[in-house]
Amino acid sequence: MPLNFKKTYRFAVISTLYITLFSTSLVAGLLFLFATFSWLFCLIYAVSIAIFSFFVLQYRVEHFIYRRVKKIYDDVSLLDSTTLRSQSITTDMATLTKEVKKFATDKKLEIENLKVREEYRREFMGNVSHELKTPLFTVQGYISTLVDGVRDKDQRKKYLERAEKGVERLIYIVEDLDMISKLEMGDLNLEFSEFNIVELIQNVFDLLEMQADKKNIILMFDRKYNKPINVFADQEKIQQVLTNLIMNSIKYGKENGTTEVSIEDLVKNKIIVRVRDNGEGIEQQHIPRLFERFFRVDKSGARSEGGSGLGLSIVKHIIEGHNEKIYIESEYGKGSEFSFTLEKKK
Repeated sequence: MPLNFKKTYRFAVISTLYITLFSTSLVAGLLFLFATFSWLFCLIYAVSIAIFSFFVLQYRVEHFIYRRVKKIYDDVSLLDSTTLRSQSITTDMATLTKEVKKFATDKKLEIENLKVREEYRREFMGNVSHELKTPLFTVQGYISTLVDGVRDKDQRKKYLERAEKGVERLIYIVEDLDMISKLEMGDLNLEFSEFNIVELIQNVFDLLEMQADKKNIILMFDRKYNKPINVFADQEKIQQVLTNLIMNSIKYGKENGTTEVSIEDLVKNKIIVRVRDNGEGIEQQHIPRLFERFFRVDKSGARSEGGSGLGLSIVKHIIEGHNEKIYIESEYGKGSEFSFTLEKKK
């Protein structure tokens, strides 16, 4: 491993100078008092002492400092062998102090990051457990009742139907978990094609019309689109994005409200699709966490409405998988707007 001892030269040279001057002066004084004085002898003596002193001092200083600095590197390298061991061992105290301070700062940031991740992991595991155990207990309860014996045929049918709904919810949650895992690993497998986004939105309106009617919510465009607007994206995945966003607007929308979708030109080859509702809106402190898995603003209300709690997280991954952007604007008590960009085809 390369060593850097340049900074010790000054110390060794100055120390050598002091020793040489003292010893030469002493010998010169003795020669002057007790023998014939010789400049040549003094010069040879001074050079010899200087060379000897320099190498002895340099070796001793290097050896002394190196052993202690190496111990610091060894001790710190136990924590992270890749950070310090890949660097040369330096005996310069300023450089060493800088390196150790940088190491300490990096480790502090890493520890803080690990704490955040651990907190997120605990919260995620708690959410998964809560989401799964509710339908599991429901299914278990109805099956246990049936095992104990229910004579009434209609009652048995009702319990079986309710158990089936619990199983369907479990499947829905597991499928969404599987999808979000694939999305986070980059296994999106997008199949790009050209399609009419206006027609796709209308298809989603038709699919969700019954759910909207239950709350008397009108699904509408902001205006009449007479001409097709073609985009280049994965049609199936974009349909899922629109379904999740419009379903959310229905879920959190107010009775007799509206969900309005608009399509606007953003730049030359981009459009932006806006999904706007006049529902309850979202408080500002919750907006940064909306796209987290299982995060819900109103946990009790959202769970009563169904869903896996993964919808917005899936939406974000799909849009980012297209190298596009998704935005949210919301005012509490007045409504929310989710928007995302897509590549436009002429």
